[in-house]
Amino acid sequence: MACDPAIGARTAHGFGGHYEWAHPLALSVMQTELSPYGEASSHPSPVSRMMAEFAGTFRDGVDINLGVGYVNEQTIPVAALIEALQGVVDCPEKYRQAFNYGSPAGSANLIASIKRFLLTQRAGQLDAATLARLQLSIGACGATSILDALTDVLPPGIVVTSDPMYYIYTESLLRKGFEVLAVPEDEEGIDLVVLARKLEALGSEARRISFFYTVTVNNPSCTLLSNRRRRALLDVATEISRRQGRQIPIFYDLAYELLLHDPAAEPFVSVLPSDEVGIAYEIGTLSKVLAPSLRIGYLLGPAGPLMSAMIQSTSDTGFSAPLFVQEMASYLLDNCIAAQLMWVNADYRAKAVAVLEGIREYLGPYLQECRGGRAGFYFYLTLKDVETCPGSDFFRFLMRTTGDAELDGATGQRNPSVIYIPGEYCVHPQGDLAERGKRQLRLSYAFEPVPRILQALELMRAAVDYSRK
Repeated sequence: MACDPAIGARTAHGFGGHYEWAHPLALSVMQTELSPYGEASSHPSPVSRMMAEFAGTFRDGVDINLGVGYVNEQTIPVAALIEALQGVVDCPEKYRQAFNYGSPAGSANLIASIKRFLLTQRAGQLDAATLARLQLSIGACGATSILDALTDVLPPGIVVTSDPMYYIYTESLLRKGFEVLAVPEDEEGIDLVVLARKLEALGSEARRISFFYTVTVNNPSCTLLSNRRRRALLDVATEISRRQGRQIPIFYDLAYELLLHDPAAEPFVSVLPSDEVGIAYEIGTLSKVLAPSLRIGYLLGPAGPLMSAMIQSTSDTGFSAPLFVQEMASYLLDNCIAAQLMWVNADYRAKAVAVLEGIREYLGPYLQECRGGRAGFYFYLTLKDVETCPGSDFFRFLMRTTGDAELDGATGQRNPSVIYIPGEYCVHPQGDLAERGKRQLRLSYAFEPVPRILQALELMRAAVDYSRK
């Protein structure tokens, strides 16, 4: 039965019941009911809003983006990707049904390739016997999909992590009903003394700890989690698990470990062989060293209900990453990865050294602390007495919203803008670093070329001068 817009609500009978047509104007003011997560997600996070606003006005070649987490386009092996796709097409005996649906656990070829890669890349850490007792599965869409799936299969509760924290994931955790216990880090990662104090302060609420999560090259700070500290964190999670009589998993996010480009840095050592109670897991990705668009992330850990639940979650999402992409990644790991790793790390090392010199030249006198530049592609800066948060003079100067035409530029000819991630977004808003975060910022040296980054640092110096007037 059609509803005439000119007529108000009318009664109708059908499908065994009685219902009424609502006037279209009445429908226009109604709202769809959302879940608590849906309601929280209907309001963009501060970072999402800032990036969306900036993207709407960003001018390529004029404005400078040090906020985006994109990898360096020059490190993406385009020729090797073409070769890998052709290699998959030319060998259907090995890469079977590569353009069809895949398996929830992932491509058998890719799983075998990752294990061989880990045996070589982490020689002395992960041996064949350790890998044989562990299970490896491929995520639906990169490492982020694995993190997202964890919130579906683990009970809502307290997540113990570092401060500064991986803000994208922690914001997602909060939207899904988890609580974040953010523990400030020192030069080796999560501060164990502060961690012990915060865990003791939980009292009986410690029963609500859902899991531990740490990024071994922290995003945003790029602090390297030392080997003794990662083992100590496993010991803490193990002790609490034994005390409570349940397994409390600890997840080590290795997103940037393959980009350890400082030759003086201590090589990372896995804790998986030392896991006595089956609670340690590693989350890995090929995004940073091959290409983010391959969307290859994996979970490595003890076989059991958690791994089974994660694989089923991947199946519910629509199986793991596209099969032909997984097979391409397998081909690249088997044929190209050694040279690619050398090239990628050499490139990031050169950029890190050049940018650090620029930071010292332009911002040195105004810095309280500078972290990063040894692995990954971020620097995390703490200014002495200048705020960097949205609304601050520093922020408005770089976004060209001071209201001063000379500083901002004429209408339609705005002066170059610089985008960065304010530290306020990276620390827990009720945590120990809330005030300090207002003077911090994360800048990426991956995406923009070095001359443009140095130009941005010079503008940041001008922003500091403007703020200190």
